[in-house]
Amino acid sequence: MTRTSTIPPPFVPVAPDASEDLLAAWPRDRPLAMLASHGKSPFARFSFAASPVSERQLRGPETIETLRRELSGPASGPDPAAERLPTGHGHFVMLGYDLFRHLEPTAIAPAPPTDDRHWPDAILLRCEGGLLQHAGSTEVRGDPARVPDLVPRILPPPTVDGLRPDPVDGDYRRDVARVIEHVHAGDCFQANLAQRFGSNFRGSVRSLAALAFRAAAPRYGAMLECGPGRAIVSMSPELFLETTPGRDGVVVRTRPIKGTRPSSRSVDELEGSEKDAAELHMIVDLMRNDLGRVCRVGSVRVSQPRTIESHPTVHHGVAEITGMLRPDLGIADLVLAAFPPGSVTGAPKVRAMRIIDELEPVRRGPYCGAVGWIDDSGYAVLNVAIRTITATGTPLEGCDELDGRLDYFAGCGIVAESDPEAEYRESLDKTEVFRRAIEDVSAGSMGR
Repeated sequence: MTRTSTIPPPFVPVAPDASEDLLAAWPRDRPLAMLASHGKSPFARFSFAASPVSERQLRGPETIETLRRELSGPASGPDPAAERLPTGHGHFVMLGYDLFRHLEPTAIAPAPPTDDRHWPDAILLRCEGGLLQHAGSTEVRGDPARVPDLVPRILPPPTVDGLRPDPVDGDYRRDVARVIEHVHAGDCFQANLAQRFGSNFRGSVRSLAALAFRAAAPRYGAMLECGPGRAIVSMSPELFLETTPGRDGVVVRTRPIKGTRPSSRSVDELEGSEKDAAELHMIVDLMRNDLGRVCRVGSVRVSQPRTIESHPTVHHGVAEITGMLRPDLGIADLVLAAFPPGSVTGAPKVRAMRIIDELEPVRRGPYCGAVGWIDDSGYAVLNVAIRTITATGTPLEGCDELDGRLDYFAGCGIVAESDPEAEYRESLDKTEVFRRAIEDVSAGSMGR
């Protein structure tokens, strides 16, 4: 059973506090998974929250076959004006960056990064009903019996003790210089290099998510409680893949980001940067190639050339590519053909991934993978898991509470013109939204 209502045009924004209300009111004894979209744009469309009825943590080469079996999705739908909203029946999905090890084994370095957090390659959270917030209204989607009673409360502030580079002996500037050497040697045109930051943490991940969403206003935000002692809070501004089934087939959309400036600086600085424009152009070509592997011949096109988007802490350069999925393929085929997202790997893609694997000291885990929702109807929306906090530790009393640590990666696309010091500063700019959330924790600003 799905309760529906008339759906207004997709540019109606979600109320800024909608996801925070859901986080606060969801019962402590019921696990929560949610998408949380914010901001005034055509891409801030809805928030959806549910308690999973089952959880699968996938590891190893068999992960690929399981994803193909569980996430096939229909090749087309009866209605060309599909809702582009969750029906309530489907999966919340986390695809870890290191899933690439089973897709592109030639990208694995002889001495790969340390796996010190032991995240699964993928997590599937099956849901049969949830709450959808869209265009100022809230409605049950799927089975109403699967939706708990909500009781408003104030989330207790967690304890977070600052943000530090981790491992402490890493040298991001040195590793950026090594990537530049690879570029000059002709090994790649661009590679995206990241560094990890960390903090001790105790308390409610939902509290952290509320503060993070308030600070970032993410267009593709998500929060997953994915097993005892694990959680993900994603503040991503970037769309990896969206699929919309219709009578003529499945429309595919991706919106890669390249180029960043602090929001305190003029948009014109990023807009006029030839270096950043060239970086985005390379990734657009890469994503066109990835979509071309599974889309109908001639259907892949750049539907929106480079434009500048402004977010609470940064400006970004973004473009949009669309295509039509081949009728003999499903959603899993699309996702696996394009994974990992091109904007967080480099070009040529496989060679850039191997350079990343050689230089980064620790595995990325969920960072630079994808988090989102794949509906049984064939509608899907997956973010690029940047601006993403992962929490690991000892479970406490509530489903959302743990005692452990937070990890947060930030990185940059390195090209021939890159300067190690400038790239290091840009990586710090990308931690600003997390730092703001931590400052709000310290200030105790949990109430509105």
